[in-house]
Amino acid sequence: MQEINANTNTSPSKIYRLIGVKYKESEPHEQQKARKNDCYRLYVIMDGRGRLVLDGCGYQLERGKCFISEPGATITNEVGSSGLIHYELSFEIVYIGIDGRDASNSKWSTSFPCTGEVVCHPFSQCLEWIERLYSFSLSDTSDELDDLDQQICFQQLLRHILKHNLTVSHAQSSRKAVEATIDRLYHDYRNEWSVGQLANLTDVGRTHYSRLFKEITGQVPLQYLSGIRMNQAKHLLQATDDRLSDIAQNAGFGDEFYFNRRFKKTVGISPGQYRRHYREEIRVFAPFLEDFLVTLGVTPILQCSITNWGKQSYLGLEHIPAIEISDKYAAQLPIKPDFILVDNGFPDKWDHHLLEQQAPLYKMSNEGEDWQETLRIMADLIGRGKNVKVVDIIAKYEQKAEAARKKLRPIHHQTTVFLRIQANGILLYGGPDKGYTGPILYSDLGMTPHPLVKQLTKSTRTAVLTPELLAQVDADNVFVTFEISEQEKRKLYATPHWQSLPAVRHNRVFEVDFLSWMNYGVLAHSLKIDDVLRALG
Repeated sequence: MQEINANTNTSPSKIYRLIGVKYKESEPHEQQKARKNDCYRLYVIMDGRGRLVLDGCGYQLERGKCFISEPGATITNEVGSSGLIHYELSFEIVYIGIDGRDASNSKWSTSFPCTGEVVCHPFSQCLEWIERLYSFSLSDTSDELDDLDQQICFQQLLRHILKHNLTVSHAQSSRKAVEATIDRLYHDYRNEWSVGQLANLTDVGRTHYSRLFKEITGQVPLQYLSGIRMNQAKHLLQATDDRLSDIAQNAGFGDEFYFNRRFKKTVGISPGQYRRHYREEIRVFAPFLEDFLVTLGVTPILQCSITNWGKQSYLGLEHIPAIEISDKYAAQLPIKPDFILVDNGFPDKWDHHLLEQQAPLYKMSNEGEDWQETLRIMADLIGRGKNVKVVDIIAKYEQKAEAARKKLRPIHHQTTVFLRIQANGILLYGGPDKGYTGPILYSDLGMTPHPLVKQLTKSTRTAVLTPELLAQVDADNVFVTFEISEQEKRKLYATPHWQSLPAVRHNRVFEVDFLSWMNYGVLAHSLKIDDVLRALG
């Protein structure tokens, strides 16, 4: 009978053996001398605060945190002002060969796979095992079953730690592998990539790869690749005189026809128009977006003027011809622009087809609240993307908002509303995510919206206030703008509902300019901050 040894190349068994368990209470500000480990140690923080230094790496200590150090590691503890309570478990890894001998020094021996700070959630479960192990260590009498129970309990604890931390480690590894393929796309964007090919470069399935890719970039892989190619095409259009067919090939789009179609669909204008905007001073008309043009250092050839509203005088464009737009009518232009820009809501309020017949027209796809994106798109479209640092404009505004927010911090608890008074009613403007005013008042400046703001507007920009609802506006501060005559304004001021408002009685109603407050522009938002500081600062 032939006997086959199936264990010839089998690795030795690995056993985690518990050596001891200690419970330690350290006095406030106690500092322990640096010491070297002679075995593995698991530290479990029960209470207090401090700092642990493992081989030069510092970790904050607080309840619920766990750390594992390996043999030879240098350890230093610094205890905080409230003291520190922790458990310390020492253990070793023993390798038993197939012949039953110690194989700890064999080629198979490896270190513990998780060191440094480790995840121990749920902490209550880990604590239960550790307290059982500590109770075993305090027992004066034990038998074979107790010893076995102690080791089983310890193995359960380590399995729990390994299960959670190896999963975290694998997730981090997968994420890094996906990030590496993203970097590769920037270098090899001309290649004909598929999602399957990209996933094959990692140890990640196609579906999981796409999910991780979108978590990292916010886009699916091929959409992101198209964006890289489009940015390269823009750069070549700006910086070179290459033919469009050469640019299409260089940017990874293949033929010129496909490139033109994709560029127009993505950017909104043709590659030729885009190049001209970066080579020439273009004549722009941008009704309701003049604020952004002025911010970018561009003077529009025309400005809009709206019946009953007038011109946006705060922009200082008195010398620029004004075109009146009323009701649904968009005017015939006396001067032919090279390019027309309109915002997302323009076609809903005015007939834009007449404008389209007079010059190439681009309609913003993003909502007005996202003024930073509007600024970026406009800078790119009108050829100011390489001359004006949009990021600096945004940073300057954010610095101004931050300084104002700090100045207003003592009154952040006061409630605030913004009202727009029209001939046919009163509009209450929405919260921090919607409308011309909410993002500035409640997000940028940190003011507290009155409860009615959230209750009535929810995800909308405005809500109509009936006289009964107006009487409930007991906000500390009321900002208001008017679309009515002085006679109608005095009539409103005399009504019992208006006179009953606490803000009216305490002289906390602040009238502001209509056109600068009913605008999403950078300059308009900056003026809103100035108005609030004058009123409340």
